[in-house]
Amino acid sequence: MLWVSAHPEPESLTGRLRRDGIAALHRHGHTVTQSDLYAMGWDPVVRAENLDRRGTDAPVRVTAAGRRAQLEGAQCDDVAAEQEKLRGADAVIVQFPLWWYGMPAMLKGWFDRVFVSGFAFGTDPVTGRRLRFEQGPFRGTRALVVTTLGDRPASIGPRGKSGELHELLFGLLHGTFAYTGMAPLSPWALPSADFTDSESYAAAAQSLARRLEGIFDEAPLPYREQFTGDYTDQWELQPDVRPGETGLSVHLR
Repeated sequence: MLWVSAHPEPESLTGRLRRDGIAALHRHGHTVTQSDLYAMGWDPVVRAENLDRRGTDAPVRVTAAGRRAQLEGAQCDDVAAEQEKLRGADAVIVQFPLWWYGMPAMLKGWFDRVFVSGFAFGTDPVTGRRLRFEQGPFRGTRALVVTTLGDRPASIGPRGKSGELHELLFGLLHGTFAYTGMAPLSPWALPSADFTDSESYAAAAQSLARRLEGIFDEAPLPYREQFTGDYTDQWELQPDVRPGETGLSVHLR
């Protein structure tokens, strides 16, 4: 199991939840590998000098260069180390404070650099099989978001001003986890995080421990598969699938 976290302060709410969450997993016999990105000094920036440009005057083509490095075994050492952690994980917990309704830049850069073509998606060079969604390379790996946010609980509900949480995190849940073959679980979130006291923290830590205890038992979010008939070859829902409906929820079965 891999726990990836992004917060600059070890004694923050994020740090406490990480330590208590990992302790809960250990109590249930799980082995946990960590990537505490700030503590590691992770470099989140995709840099031209780290990409194979095939000639000093060649333009930077990020996807092609990353795929070439991956397939030729020439990936940067820090990226290769994170990929090795992912290969050995049957579940991935991604933990972060929700900043401006998204991941911290440190964590976004982890995905940008690690989840490259030839590793997390792409086309099988031998069979030509398209490696995404139900054919993704991480098929069988579970993925859980653990996040803290300043909004009140109702504001991330179906009629909340900030948007429903699954839709707010659609890019990560569907566009990254499901796209690469992972089974995304419903996120665990602690709202009103800035007002957490000792009593509310104890309740939150217990709630998180319960979710972690059942991480291999709960049903994943039922996002539609890509290659089983729901979508056209232009990746649009077929006209007979939930006709007349739009929005992100139509991609759930």
